[in-house]
Amino acid sequence: MKKTKPPESGKGQQLENISECLYRSTTSGIYYALFKRGGRQIKQSLKTTDKEHAKRRLEPLRQKVVRLNTKEAGDLLFADLAKRWLETKAGTLKFSSYDRRKTSIASLVPHFRATVRSIDRLQVEAWATRRSKDASARTFNIDRETLMQILDYAVGHGLILDNPARFIHRRKESRPLLVIPSKIQFTTLIDKLRTEPQAQEAADLCEFLAYSGCRLGEAVQIRWGDVKFDNKTFMVTGGETGTKNHEARTVPLFPSLERLLLKMRDARLVLPEITDKLFSITKAEQAMNTACRNAKLPHFTHHHMRHFFCSNAIEAGIDFKAIAGWLGHKDGGVLVAKTYGHLRDEHSTLMAKRMTFDASQEKAPAT
Repeated sequence: MKKTKPPESGKGQQLENISECLYRSTTSGIYYALFKRGGRQIKQSLKTTDKEHAKRRLEPLRQKVVRLNTKEAGDLLFADLAKRWLETKAGTLKFSSYDRRKTSIASLVPHFRATVRSIDRLQVEAWATRRSKDASARTFNIDRETLMQILDYAVGHGLILDNPARFIHRRKESRPLLVIPSKIQFTTLIDKLRTEPQAQEAADLCEFLAYSGCRLGEAVQIRWGDVKFDNKTFMVTGGETGTKNHEARTVPLFPSLERLLLKMRDARLVLPEITDKLFSITKAEQAMNTACRNAKLPHFTHHHMRHFFCSNAIEAGIDFKAIAGWLGHKDGGVLVAKTYGHLRDEHSTLMAKRMTFDASQEKAPAT
C-alpha cells in the first residue's frame, strides 16, 4: 500500500493509505482522515483502530470539510469573528447580558490574536490555564461559555471544523455566603432613609423591593397601570428590557405592598396616569450606602431586599413553588429550595420549641 508522511505526523510515524482520504498509522494502528481543501491539508484522527468504524466516521467528517469556507477563514481574525457573533446576539440579549459578553470578549481577544483557523486545543488549554489563575470561577465560566459560543458560531458557518473549547470544563463555583437583613435591620434601614428628605423615593423603592420580591430592573419598569388594586395583583413585565426569563408574570398585591403603594399614590399632588412609572429613579444605591454606613448596618444592596422578601415568605409558611412563581423562577421552586432551604430548617427548629406540651407534667384534676 502507498505510504505517506504528512507534515503533522509524529517522529517515526507513517500513514498508509487505505482508501480515498482514509489512512492508518503504522505504529498505533489508529485511522486518520486526510483531506485537501483550499490548498490546505486537513488531518484528523478518527479515534479508532477498527476499519469499519473508521469508514463510518469518515463520511460525516468529509461533509464538514466540504462546508468549510477556507477562503474567509484563512484571514479572519478571532477579534473580528467575536464582534460579528456579538452583533448577532444583540437583539436577543438583555443589556446587562450583552455588556457581560462584551467584557468577556475584551479579555479573550488578547490571548487569541491570530486567525480563527489557527485556534487549536493546545491554545485553548493554555488560555484556560492562565485564566483560571487570575479570575474567579464565575468569571472564568462566563468567559469559557462566551468562547464556546463564538467558536460554535465559527463551526456553524464553516470557518473551522470543530470547536476546540469543548474540551474545557467548567470550574466549580463556591456559593457566596447569603446575608439576609433581619426585620430589625430592615426597619432601621428604612427609618434612616426616611430621616433624609432627599431619600424618600429611595426608601419607597427599598420597601417595594422588600415587599414584592422584584428585581431592581423589574421594579423600576412597573407603571401604575400594572397595579390592579381591585384584583389585588400587579404585573411584572420588565418594560422594554423584559424580565430575566423574558416572560411577564402576575403577582399578588401583598398587604404590606398595597399599603406602600396607596401611601405613594396619595402622597402625589396629582393622581398618576396609568402610563406613569412608580419610580422616577432607577436605583437607590447611594442613599442605601449612606444609610447603612450611618446606621452601622452591613452593606445591604437592592438584591438583599429580594432575599428579605424570600425569608419572610418562608417564615410565613409559603411553599417553595409559590415563592418561585412570585420571583419569576420557572423551575418550580428548585432554586428557592437550594438557596433558602436552610431558612426553613431554622424556622422549623424555632417553631418546634413551642411544642412544649407533656402529659407527664400535667396532672389530672382531683375527683
